Amino acid sequence: MTVTALHATVESAICAPLPVLGAGISVPLATGGERSYAALDYAASAPALKRVWDDVAAYAPYYGSVHRGAGHLSQLSTDLFERSRATVAAFLGCRPDDELLFTRSTTDSLNLLAGALPEGCEVFVFETEHHAALLPWRSARLTVLDAPSGHDEAVRTLERALAARDPYGPALVCVTGASNVTGEIWPVRELAAAAHAHGARIVLDAAQLAPHRPVSLTELDVDWVAFSGHKLYAPFGAGVLAGRADWLRAAEPYLAGGGASRTVTRAEDGGVDVAWHTGAARHEAGSPNVIGAYAVAAACSALTEAGQDRLAAREQALLERLLTGLAELPGIRVLTLFGDDADRVGVVSFTAEGWHSSHLAAALSAEYAIGVRDGLFCAHPLVRTLLEAGRTEPGECGAPEETDGQALSAVRVSFGAGTPEEHVERFLGAVRELVTTGARLDYRTVDGRWVPAV
Repeated sequence: MTVTALHATVESAICAPLPVLGAGISVPLATGGERSYAALDYAASAPALKRVWDDVAAYAPYYGSVHRGAGHLSQLSTDLFERSRATVAAFLGCRPDDELLFTRSTTDSLNLLAGALPEGCEVFVFETEHHAALLPWRSARLTVLDAPSGHDEAVRTLERALAARDPYGPALVCVTGASNVTGEIWPVRELAAAAHAHGARIVLDAAQLAPHRPVSLTELDVDWVAFSGHKLYAPFGAGVLAGRADWLRAAEPYLAGGGASRTVTRAEDGGVDVAWHTGAARHEAGSPNVIGAYAVAAACSALTEAGQDRLAAREQALLERLLTGLAELPGIRVLTLFGDDADRVGVVSFTAEGWHSSHLAAALSAEYAIGVRDGLFCAHPLVRTLLEAGRTEPGECGAPEETDGQALSAVRVSFGAGTPEEHVERFLGAVRELVTTGARLDYRTVDGRWVPAV
């Protein structure tokens, strides 16, 4: 497919790329001169939408402390903060009695939920999870399930594990909506049904799904959902945990401090007695990140107004072009759990024969101004499975001391609502040149990264 044909295909999706910060910015090339930067690392952090940045900038002069201020700006900020909560709740299809908490990130959200688990709770996760969803459950009885080869197997694997548990104790299933390594979409609704049929609850890690597809707690019938603003075209520093309120209200506050406390009095034993708030305030101690919450809400509004179905159709056209182009290149292996026909978002990882992933990523940056990700993507067990390596075999996030040979790692290219089709074509052209003719520069390792030896 030519650039013109791809442009026509994308235009037929009736959706242009959304304006993002950094579009058209030039970066230096190690080969000399500058070139516009192609940001293809959306799965790590998507560029902020210009609309979101403008909304935040418009609010900034009216900044004020929330909830406890009598002044006009404090009241305005409080109203903005709570309206942001309502906007995000609507975006997520929250139920009337659901709680929505603003956090720092998906990692923060899932750690908060981990601290709210009832005593004796069993947690079930697949080995395919991002570390943010795999690691927080240190105080629970954890069962890690083998990676499935398809949707049906995923459901059967979960059902078998749940059937063998104590049927009277609390249990939680944690599952991703879309893999941060392969982009493949998981059967969330079916897994939720399996969990509920066996008396368990389920939390959805929507960090990779929410920026690409609609997410509804009601339609998916999940108990909680977590995601990060910086993957949803908002700036860094804000995340969301939304869902059932009972475990959250029964748990000790995530942080102890002002805002979480309703009353504090001196105790007769010389300490203090505290009555904690219920509701969102219980787990939002301290001065909240009002700008971050508003930015997340602005991103939710922008995606809704742009039409998530239209954005997904455009992304699908780019994805098909990328996969077709990679399939035409020698020595390229695209990583997949569910097979070539799996439904994906705009996240693709691959290996290139004869290349260490960090070397290839460095060459794409230094010689072509293309930004991708390399390594194990904070999903080490999954990448080991995909590369058919042993479970304990060490992998590498970066370059080894010696630059020869191919290590346990991969290259990830990811994109979304702000990606122009030219970036996909430039990426394919660059990989084609590198795997057929090699890099133009020599590279060496410095502090665990490949850099041009110039």
